[in-house]
Amino acid sequence: MTFAPRSPLAVPVVAAAAFGGVAVLWWLLGRPLGIDSSVYRAGGLAVLRGEPLYGHLSALPGWAPDLPFTYTPFAALLFTPLAALPIQLGWAVFAMAAAPALYVALRPFTVHSGLLVAGAFCLQPVWQTVGLGQVNLVLMAVVVFDVLVLRGSRYSGLAIGVAAAIKLIPLIFLVHLLVTGRRADAGRALASFAGATGLALIVLPGDSVRFWTSAIFNDHFAMMKGWVGNQSWQGFLARTLPGAGWAIVLGVVVVGVGTWFAVRRLHRAGDEPGALLVTAGCGLVVSPISWTHHWVWVVPAIGYLLTRGHRWVALATAVLFTGWATAIVPGGGGKEQDWSLPQAVLGNVYLLAALGAGAVLLARHRSASRSPLRGLGVK
Repeated sequence: MTFAPRSPLAVPVVAAAAFGGVAVLWWLLGRPLGIDSSVYRAGGLAVLRGEPLYGHLSALPGWAPDLPFTYTPFAALLFTPLAALPIQLGWAVFAMAAAPALYVALRPFTVHSGLLVAGAFCLQPVWQTVGLGQVNLVLMAVVVFDVLVLRGSRYSGLAIGVAAAIKLIPLIFLVHLLVTGRRADAGRALASFAGATGLALIVLPGDSVRFWTSAIFNDHFAMMKGWVGNQSWQGFLARTLPGAGWAIVLGVVVVGVGTWFAVRRLHRAGDEPGALLVTAGCGLVVSPISWTHHWVWVVPAIGYLLTRGHRWVALATAVLFTGWATAIVPGGGGKEQDWSLPQAVLGNVYLLAALGAGAVLLARHRSASRSPLRGLGVK
């Protein structure tokens, strides 16, 4: 007997209700909950109190690490409503959005979205995003909806611009629109990004100038770049070849060119979901910082593999991204630079998986001419 929910929306609704219940209980018990969401809330309170956004956040709770606000001033404006909520209920805003966001992000990739939403919470990028109170899943859903669902609409591109104004990494999807010939959509994305950023400049001129001139190069991130939790190309180099600036540039160029070629091939074959996944993977690899909880794109990637009939590859990917590999290697305090070869493989496993998938895709680029996803209504 196999379990299947009567409605594909059942899992998202139940999960959202469960996280809401946890938040209320933790609030009543006065227990800490949501490190990153508490930073978002503290950033919103800094705006309301007229305090510097890119310094010490006075509204951080005593149990939270002294983390900086690393998002844009526009993001801080969006986070101001969190000031009206207790910290635990601020966490609930993002936790309750997790399952619905997964559902939206999975729909264009697979018909099994309901079951995959439930299984996705076993994956480290997802459970870590929920535990921290991160916004990753929401931003992914926004991008997927904009690129795949709104394709051909006069509103396509607008949401990507707003997402990029919150967290700069989604700017890579503006490039994706250009590479796939959607110039008007890219123009709208750029306009909405400029509009949101301009609004923040008007409301928060001092913080905006500081962000774009210095805070964008966050010292906190620079010091932690070599930590095992950073699964980007620069994180790999910080652990293996510290100071090799030429290798950073070389890697970005090689990955960028390979991504352009793969996206073009998949787009011409009508495989828009595959092309989007390639671009997302490129963003994770070339970004200076790609924490393990940033790798939420593995969820639609698993759905994509299942739809193509690669069940064992999908299962292996799921097992790989549960978080066990990065948990069993020594990490922190520079221990990463003393790794043995097996430890280095495990400690860079997310990055290596993405690079390996890209290499296989390029080697078999001719197979992209046939997309099994056309039957799902994605053109």
